[in-house]
Amino acid sequence: MAKFEHKLTDMLRPAVEQLGKELLGVEFISAGKHSTLRLFIDHENGINVDDCAEVSRQVSAILDVEDPISTEYNLEVSSPGLDRPLFDVAHFEAVVGETVEVKLGLPLNGRRKFKGLLEAVEGETLVVIVDGETYELAHANVDKANLVPQF
Repeated sequence: MAKFEHKLTDMLRPAVEQLGKELLGVEFISAGKHSTLRLFIDHENGINVDDCAEVSRQVSAILDVEDPISTEYNLEVSSPGLDRPLFDVAHFEAVVGETVEVKLGLPLNGRRKFKGLLEAVEGETLVVIVDGETYELAHANVDKANLVPQF
């Protein structure tokens, strides 16, 4: 997650938690007038549309006052879904043994995309097996990661 997204997460997390929800993470997709700020929230009983609307109202008020984004953007509040995004090391620890898709900020051995079994999390290092080969990915280098749903 980029430094800017970390700043937004830190700013908004207390308000989301005050509503009894967990802020998993934030994505900011910069696209000029069509930029999107997406928040992923969760709760042990799941998330519904009313939860998203409630968090959206609370977060909108904070964003209006703090004004951390200088361009126009759309705010989206979403449940994590089956292909839940993975932001923190704890998120990865919770899905060890599952298939993940990881995109790195800087390439490792000439590649940036890895899709395979998350074998372990060792401190700040993700151990992922892709096509029988083991890769050690630094969490700090993860640009984006998702759980891959198995059907």
